[in-house]
Amino acid sequence: MPIISKKGANLPTSPIRKLAKQANLAKARGVEVYHLNIGQPDLASPKSALDAIRNFSDNVIAYGPSEGTESFRKKLVYYYQQHHININTDDILVTTGASEAIIMALDCITNEGDELIIPEPFYANYETFAAACGVKVVGIPSDFETQFSLPPIDKIEAAITAKTRALFVCNPNNPSGYVYSKTELEALGKLALKHDLFFIVDEVYREFVYDGHQHLSVMHLNDLSEHAILIDSMSKRYSMCGARIGCLITKNEDVKHAALKFAQSRLCPPTIALHACEAALDEPQQYLVDAIDEYFIRRKTAVDELQKIEGVEVAVPKGAFYCLVRLPVKDSDHFAKWLLESFEDNGETLMVAPANGFFSGNTAGKDMIRIAFVLNAQKLTRAIELLKLGLAAYSK
Repeated sequence: MPIISKKGANLPTSPIRKLAKQANLAKARGVEVYHLNIGQPDLASPKSALDAIRNFSDNVIAYGPSEGTESFRKKLVYYYQQHHININTDDILVTTGASEAIIMALDCITNEGDELIIPEPFYANYETFAAACGVKVVGIPSDFETQFSLPPIDKIEAAITAKTRALFVCNPNNPSGYVYSKTELEALGKLALKHDLFFIVDEVYREFVYDGHQHLSVMHLNDLSEHAILIDSMSKRYSMCGARIGCLITKNEDVKHAALKFAQSRLCPPTIALHACEAALDEPQQYLVDAIDEYFIRRKTAVDELQKIEGVEVAVPKGAFYCLVRLPVKDSDHFAKWLLESFEDNGETLMVAPANGFFSGNTAGKDMIRIAFVLNAQKLTRAIELLKLGLAAYSK
């Protein structure tokens, strides 16, 4: 029997989707599953985007430009101008979701065996992307007690080696919801300059910031034009995760040239999805205002209900639509699986993401889960009630 590659065999399993089989089996038994495991908004996608799909009139769904259409990139330039980010169309490469943008960035700046420094916890797929590119993730732990603020800069600097190619953060952060301050980002930027490293920032949750906190883009930092790589996506802000349209933005000419070659090898981003996303950029600003207001309500509901459960601690998120929750259990993987296989209340259960997969260590996060507060307040309240009931039954 042929043997698959070590790379394929050793890729980490997604903590977000690895219990999908158990969830499907629960549904097959007639159990309703509340999904708090994945950042799939239930808000309607913009009407303009849906109408663009319905009214697509071309006779052929043709290839588009590898870098994305000029018209779409021009609208993105205008969008970023509203956030005081000054770029031009040549700085933007449209990708098949932020996932492809990250993989392309790593392919452009790393070689086999290089290292990537990321404060942890971090979005689990970063480690998968890195492993697929032959790159090692070096996680620098942050603390639940500080709500997962940036680890001390000297600890980050101490991890830099001759193999380090980039610093990488998600801001606002997935999975913690932490929003990095101007001081924290500037410290990372100075570190990137000092050691001549790339500074990659995933900003897909830019709009979702709460309690008066401000989002600062990597493109706002001084003197980083050759070092900064911005990752973005249409998925979250416009509730269009399945469209798979993202972008890689940089002013580094060498990175742009290399990334375009990778983009040409996969031909182009999906034509109809790009058509829909271009229409979404014309949606009135009120769409995003309403979405932000709704997530503020959902965040309050999630935090309030979680804090009512004895033995549960929650890191209050400043942004995005996730929070990390510490449970009175030793193994959240086992607990999450048990919820789907052995627990229900009135024909309902819930699916959560065990947090261990958001850390680079084997034991970190074993008593935590990530919750995505993407359901409406009523469903969210019921889902957290199921968590409370599940914990009580599990401890018996």
